[in-house]
Amino acid sequence: MIQEFIVTRQGEFAALLTAFFWTITALAFESASKKVGSLSVNLIRLVIAFFLLGIFSWIVRGMFFPTDAAPHNWIWLSLSGLVGFVLGDLFLFRAYVVVGARISMLIMALAPPIAAIIGWFVMGEKLTLQQLAAMVVTFAGIALVILKREIDEPELLDGVIAPKGNRKKVKFSYPISGILLAFGGAVGQGGGLVLSKFGMADYDVFAAVQIRVLTGVVGFAGLFLVLNRWKALGKALKNGKAMARLSVGAFFGPFLGVSFSLWAVKYTTTGVASAIMSIVPVLIIPPSIWILKEKFNPKEFIGAFIAIAGVVLFFI
Repeated sequence: MIQEFIVTRQGEFAALLTAFFWTITALAFESASKKVGSLSVNLIRLVIAFFLLGIFSWIVRGMFFPTDAAPHNWIWLSLSGLVGFVLGDLFLFRAYVVVGARISMLIMALAPPIAAIIGWFVMGEKLTLQQLAAMVVTFAGIALVILKREIDEPELLDGVIAPKGNRKKVKFSYPISGILLAFGGAVGQGGGLVLSKFGMADYDVFAAVQIRVLTGVVGFAGLFLVLNRWKALGKALKNGKAMARLSVGAFFGPFLGVSFSLWAVKYTTTGVASAIMSIVPVLIIPPSIWILKEKFNPKEFIGAFIAIAGVVLFFI
């Protein structure tokens, strides 16, 4: 009975596991980035992911490298890798350092709506009123977390205190630089998804991801060359704790996360899978408090739920 239920709902279970995997990888990469820098983490984790995907592809398809990809696949998937992995993750991993994985992943909930907007502009995809409403709900949930209202303090003018009548100003609860970095990560991921969809066509998904990862490796290697950060990379490789957490993140993120998300989409609808996988901003709250000792208030929990409701509404 239980086995039959699991088989029947394997798509939903796969989506739930994907959400857990992405939660683990976000926390692992946050910890590693704070120890050795986001740039080193990005390059090393992509190299690890490339070999994991290559081994998997060799077992399943009989080839380690995607030599059967057409020029169309290489061009557009490479662009997707540059936009998603290099630009998007460069911003996101820096956001991990500035505002932490919990707030960064919440803002990353904007990635699906951003992908839809980019798809509308670039590929002529349609946006329904329900999807527009879902975007507003998602924005509202995130705004509830990252914005706060404070009463103005009285000013001292010519030795006289000038009261401001208890006016309230809307301010950011977290550093604006970290919020903008996370938003940049969401834009990169959304743009990368659109380019991936166009570039992949009917090509094998795992091989497509490997092309994107390879482009990411080349892109970050170029950054290291221009910025002359090879010494920092060497130090990162010698940091045992950072490498352990980085390896965990690479295994649960680009490898297992991608695999189970595809499994989820295969055995259930895209909408159901996407809705379940979007619960990362809520799942990440307990370990952020218990493991990383981050401060938390109920408003963040409510905002995360509202943002997730917006994502769910987007895919219904």
